[in-house]
Amino acid sequence: MNFADKLQVLRKNRGYTQEELAEALRVSRQAVAKWEAGQGYPDIGNLIAVSELFHVTVDYLVKDGECGVDLRRGEPGGLEELIAFRLEANRNTYAGFSNACPSTRLDSHDYRYEKGGYVYHDTYVGGEQFAGQEAIWKDGTAVYAMNYLGRVLDQRFSGNFLKEALRAASPDHPYRGPRFYQSGEYLYTARVTGDMTWFQGFEEIYCGGDKVYECFFHGGSIR
Repeated sequence: MNFADKLQVLRKNRGYTQEELAEALRVSRQAVAKWEAGQGYPDIGNLIAVSELFHVTVDYLVKDGECGVDLRRGEPGGLEELIAFRLEANRNTYAGFSNACPSTRLDSHDYRYEKGGYVYHDTYVGGEQFAGQEAIWKDGTAVYAMNYLGRVLDQRFSGNFLKEALRAASPDHPYRGPRFYQSGEYLYTARVTGDMTWFQGFEEIYCGGDKVYECFFHGGSIR
């Protein structure tokens, strides 16, 4: 997806006409029309304004596709293998409505997935305001962990949409969900600083342009 396509999706999800977007950005409607037609490109000031208005990064706007850092570098069986397992475990636990396991802490919700010497465990407490940790072990040794803290901000929040977005994570952006995911009136965005070895991030969900959920997370490799 290129910038022109992304801008159209973001605008329509927010319910803006081209005229309304132009007014919000303080540019002409003709400028917005040219951007969406791929006949022009905003300057850096307008790119920043677009990113702030729609809660996405400039990096996401200017790069085609998912525009993630290439995290697949490294020796076979190393980081690439860890990322592949983390994504598989993600799709087969909380986000995939499967592999719940007995609670490991008072009143906690737990999920566990194992394959090929790897073990994934996710445990969290709370509901509308929650906190938790996911961790991965390789042959009995901890190799990765991530902590997260989030809250629901509006009754329009959809847990099913959050799980759908989390299942859409890719090898280029494997931390929580993808940088950008949309379904109907719901929009998921995630911003991350760092890479799989050491990172921090923030994810949000919008419904009809209003923020209904937010979650902070940070993690990295364990040595």
